[in-house]
Amino acid sequence: MLRDEKVPQLRLTLIQYVMLGVFLVLAFGLWRLQVRANDYYQGLAEQNRVRNIPILAPRGKILDREGRIIVDNYPSFSALLLRDQVKDLYADVGRIAAGLHMPPEDVRERIRRFAGQPQYVPIFLKDDITPDELAFIEAHRNELPELETIMAHRRLYPRNGFMAHLVGYVGEVSEDMLNQPQWELYNPGDVVGKSGVELYYNDILMGKNGSRRVVVNSHGKEMDRLDEQPATPGKPLKLTVDIDLQIAAEEALGDKNGAIIAMDPRSGEILAMVSRPAFDSNDFAVRISRGQWTKLVTDEAKPLLNKAIQAQLAPGSVFKIIMATAGMQEGIAQDMHVTCNGGASFYGRYFKCWVVAQHRVHGVVDITKAIYQSCDVFFYTLAERLGIGRIAKYAMAFGLGRRTGIDLPQEAPGVMPSEEWKIKNFKQKWYAGETISVGIGQGAVATTPIQLARAIGAITSGGVLRRPHVAFPDQLPPNYKQVMDYNQAEKIPIDPKNWEIITDAMAQVTSPVGTAGSAHLQNIDFAGKTGSAQTISNAAKARLENGKSRFKDNAWFVGVSPRRNPGVLVAVLFEGGEHGQFAARLAAQVVKAYVDKQRKVPTKVASLGREATEIAGVWTGADGDELQAGRMTFELPRTAPRLARAPGLAVP
Repeated sequence: MLRDEKVPQLRLTLIQYVMLGVFLVLAFGLWRLQVRANDYYQGLAEQNRVRNIPILAPRGKILDREGRIIVDNYPSFSALLLRDQVKDLYADVGRIAAGLHMPPEDVRERIRRFAGQPQYVPIFLKDDITPDELAFIEAHRNELPELETIMAHRRLYPRNGFMAHLVGYVGEVSEDMLNQPQWELYNPGDVVGKSGVELYYNDILMGKNGSRRVVVNSHGKEMDRLDEQPATPGKPLKLTVDIDLQIAAEEALGDKNGAIIAMDPRSGEILAMVSRPAFDSNDFAVRISRGQWTKLVTDEAKPLLNKAIQAQLAPGSVFKIIMATAGMQEGIAQDMHVTCNGGASFYGRYFKCWVVAQHRVHGVVDITKAIYQSCDVFFYTLAERLGIGRIAKYAMAFGLGRRTGIDLPQEAPGVMPSEEWKIKNFKQKWYAGETISVGIGQGAVATTPIQLARAIGAITSGGVLRRPHVAFPDQLPPNYKQVMDYNQAEKIPIDPKNWEIITDAMAQVTSPVGTAGSAHLQNIDFAGKTGSAQTISNAAKARLENGKSRFKDNAWFVGVSPRRNPGVLVAVLFEGGEHGQFAARLAAQVVKAYVDKQRKVPTKVASLGREATEIAGVWTGADGDELQAGRMTFELPRTAPRLARAPGLAVP
């Protein structure tokens, strides 16, 4: 028999209230989703449907003074990792790394580095991917929707270190850089200048990236395009460098360690700059490997160092031109006559003249003979009479011991010793005997090639000291990094008679009676000063095994043409060259190339590929992928397309 069971009224009421509460919670949640947070969730839905793809701006081309291309761009593809498609990017790391031929830890590191960026910012995973890596991405779009490709413009530099230190290289902005104020507006993955012109003028060369919005399906496949904001390319930058003269300087230095600078002292324009050993900027254009980087930074020859502006070395006898100027301006050197018997004693110590090594002496020496024969005894005596105070005064007036202000990063300041300098740095007094070594450019004196070039250029120009630069100021924005200073000059008074005596003596340096007679140029007014500077003392060298061969003297030469108000100046540092005459021969090659071009003498300065045609001394070609200069070859990267039939010397 069935029995009627009735639910107690209290229990029924409780159930009703619970159900009402559930419905109220659901209603509130629905209101919150559809009304209160409508904009937020609509944006999330839009991100799932609409994808922002960056359009990378190409960097501006770098040109020489005649508009010929030095650095160009070439198209390539980069692999991106999109973070709005997959919640757990680490789950696919193994497959992605294998398909892109990357170590898995590198992929994880890239993901970690971008963790603080908004989800819509893609991760640049690998640049300049190969055709098989591109095919891998296309074939796995369904399984790996987070992978995407983008076309980028990669830097195309000359090969084999041609202009490497001057032009510099680009690379991905590092985490350390992003923490610095000047890089705070950049994002991880941005490619920026890291050295040379690429770094100094990065904000001009670097364009502004664009973007496009596309509609994608659930697999990340593009279905439609919504809108596009085009990229703004970087501006081209014309340098003061002359490719023809640069090639002459590169060929002159060859595989020797050192630096060559060619400059127009009248304006401060750098016409050529070489530093050896060099590196290949193309190794940095994509992403340099850890092994390559370690090899470069641990190399004792310091291939990353731009010796033209960063090598701080004793200038040797080139410093005697500054000594001569100081001595004559102070009224001391004009009437000085010193007898050189191979050396002399000063302050209880005997100082040898360099000529004693050849078992001869200079005899009676005046200021003219002291310059072209580079008599140490004369300048020892002059240093004693001038004193360190007046020597330092003139040397610093001509720019030694301070940066020239050239528009290249990380220029070294050099050292010009003085009493104040020694007290400040060593808390010691200056001893008179130290002045003697300074008189011949030894001791604590340390200059960079660019400082020495500027100083000698000022003296041969009648005392006009200009700021060297590698870019034309008129193409830069107003007040851009003090570029107005490029058009200004410092004036150091030099008596015209003294000026003539010094420059005439410098002209005899390259004559048969001078220290650089083997560098004489027929029918060219070529003047200069040789120098040889010890890298360690003779006593220290004698104590070391193989010291003589390991620590050879550096050879210096600074030359001008013509001797007064020159149109070109060439400074040469030949590390381990021992004698200044060998550096002078290198400078002579560059001066001759300059003069020949000014006289429109046809020379095969540069050869470009096949079908070469000689035009006013400059060789151009079509459909070529090689630039040749004498014994040197500057080859394009194999991954780059040929730049056919470009005007002038279009292929770097």
